[in-house]
Amino acid sequence: MNKACILVFFLILGATLRGQTRIDITGAVEWDKMEINATVSLDLASAGIRLPTGRTQAEALISAEYLRLIRPGLLSIPVDSSSTIAGLIDRGEFSFLQAENLAFGARMVPHALSTDLRSISAAYSVSLAELCAGLIRHSRPSEIPRTLSAIPAAAYTGIIIIADEELPVHGKRSTALPLPCLFPKIWDTDMNLIYDRNMLELRDTQSAVMARYASADAIFRPGPSGLSAEIAALVGQRPLRILARRVFGERPTDPVIDRADALLIISSGENRRLLREGRVLIILNDSALKSGL
Repeated sequence: MNKACILVFFLILGATLRGQTRIDITGAVEWDKMEINATVSLDLASAGIRLPTGRTQAEALISAEYLRLIRPGLLSIPVDSSSTIAGLIDRGEFSFLQAENLAFGARMVPHALSTDLRSISAAYSVSLAELCAGLIRHSRPSEIPRTLSAIPAAAYTGIIIIADEELPVHGKRSTALPLPCLFPKIWDTDMNLIYDRNMLELRDTQSAVMARYASADAIFRPGPSGLSAEIAALVGQRPLRILARRVFGERPTDPVIDRADALLIISSGENRRLLREGRVLIILNDSALKSGL
């Protein structure tokens, strides 16, 4: 029997057993890791599976049901302040097949039995960097805004925007906790666009991530720079640290920085390069860094 026939067989088997079988997914979108991490668990008794002879059947059933279970979480990923993956698919800007191929390409930890041998599970990790790469359409980055006249500015090694507390929402009489998305825009307080995905230089999959996320703990470590080793690898030892003044967007994902801070970035070719290379870190509240599936 070829692979296609085997897949069809187990898809039919999964549909048949779904009504009586207890198979669940747990996990979260982990923005500090830029991953969706999920575990799919199957209750063996509910599926009528006995060990050890039924282990292969149990593993195949998990594989067959994984896509159905992870699909809602994947489609709800916020792309920017107003769109999700599902919204892009509805508008024809991304295909359902591309989303499913991303899910199929997940890293998987081999199946494991529970200690009481009543269930079996498999862990999956889906890369959000690969999702970003699939959503970038330009071949050459757009120009980053620059000043008409030179303004003295130090050469920084990265940009850190601290937005881990509730901020005023631009255009509204309210405050909100900034939230993550795949492509956050950066604005200044005059509402000039400083950075968006079209300004990013795409070199490989990892370079498709225009901004990384972390909690405040990552930038207040012992040591001269105060940065964790992982963060220092991204923004270097001399990053420009900026306090976000407001947040913007239908979904509050876009930090608004002071005009004076924006000028420090855009007035220097070296500092504009930091945006083009995605050497940007946004500090968010711990509660915003994980969202359940």
